[in-house]
Amino acid sequence: MEILVVGTGAREHALVRTLSLDPDVSGVHAAPGNPGMARQAQLHDVDPLDGAAVAALATSLGVDLVVVGPEAPLVAGVADAVRAAGLPVFGPSAQAARLEGSKAFAKEIMAAAGVPTAEPRVATTVDEVAAALDTFGAPYVVKDDGLAAGKGVVVTSDRDEALAHARACLEKDGAAVVVEEYLDGPEVSLFVLSDGTDVVPLVPAQDFKRAFDGDAGPNTGGMGAYSPLPWAPDDLVEQVVETVARPTVAEMARRGTPFVGVLYCGLALTSKGLRVVEFNARFGDPETQVVLARLGTPLAGVLLAAATGRLGELEPLHWRADSAVTVVVAAHGYPADPRTGDPITGLEAADTAPGVHVLHAGTAWRTTDAASVNPLDDPLLVSAGGRVLSVVGVGETLAEARRAAYVAVDQVNLAGSHHRTDIALAAAEEQQPV
Repeated sequence: MEILVVGTGAREHALVRTLSLDPDVSGVHAAPGNPGMARQAQLHDVDPLDGAAVAALATSLGVDLVVVGPEAPLVAGVADAVRAAGLPVFGPSAQAARLEGSKAFAKEIMAAAGVPTAEPRVATTVDEVAAALDTFGAPYVVKDDGLAAGKGVVVTSDRDEALAHARACLEKDGAAVVVEEYLDGPEVSLFVLSDGTDVVPLVPAQDFKRAFDGDAGPNTGGMGAYSPLPWAPDDLVEQVVETVARPTVAEMARRGTPFVGVLYCGLALTSKGLRVVEFNARFGDPETQVVLARLGTPLAGVLLAAATGRLGELEPLHWRADSAVTVVVAAHGYPADPRTGDPITGLEAADTAPGVHVLHAGTAWRTTDAASVNPLDDPLLVSAGGRVLSVVGVGETLAEARRAAYVAVDQVNLAGSHHRTDIALAAAEEQQPV
């Protein structure tokens, strides 16, 4: 098989890396990709939001499968364009991707499917927001209805902060926000593959949204993740499949918009039981980095089965017993105002450490002469985004995986960068997370 992966981030790099290790894969392409992916894939300078261009590239390359990574191309209809060209694509249509593109729509689907979630109020004015805040009380949860790169949610006990966030969201034409009840308990991410009818779950992971240790600071796109979750209920995956994933996929099919791809179930294990925090229409970042690090089944055939309606024919997925931890190295000023253009060094030592691999996200070559650059260790490699690298450690236990990841993080040199030092710490010490 030859496969085209659409996207630029560490999630896509994790997909590229995993697919490149698949014995059934003869070639991997990435559009547009990033410097790190150049070690495992051929890069193509194509706008990932341009469905026609992506479809034309996939057709010209003769690939057997297109995998669309990020949410923005999915919501923009890139998967639709590829399907219209007659090629298998892993990723939902624009209509189905509304599960992520509109939180109000996702709540509508959950209500129709009987999926347990936080009670919502959809607001289009500040006055409506204020009334909803007063209805639910603190802590206040305010979500931008549309895409916000994982940073559109504010959870705060400060009513003024909640109103300010809502006001900023509502400045966009036709904008809405979702105000909902606060869900207590630890959060879990579970990816469920769907071919529009059948579903196949992956393994749970937990990510860390706040910028700083101890869950302090602003929300980010994610500062780290780990898997497995030793504290999670034994029947968690079964619960999610039966009460969340199957009903949601069935409701989408009933509406004539079958969901093909990965349904990201963001969950809270509350005092009242399992509740859905959010849906996404793609693999999560940085959870994908640890989930794929534990997958023993070759990935390409699984994604192709989902894209072609054959998930029901798969053997059960095999998972390694190892633990995985990923730590995100973020640029100076992230998430508010990330600085770019700083040289990155030390990746050779980090990437060759035992049990470690480094995935690129916000990186770029300072020169356009990419062919002459070694993406592991070259002064021409610079930061080009907020989350710059995902450093993944794998070990027999969470403690060993943490140790491997952080030893490698210490090898990375990026001026002004920061990272959390407590990723998976509580779980490794067999504490219950909050």
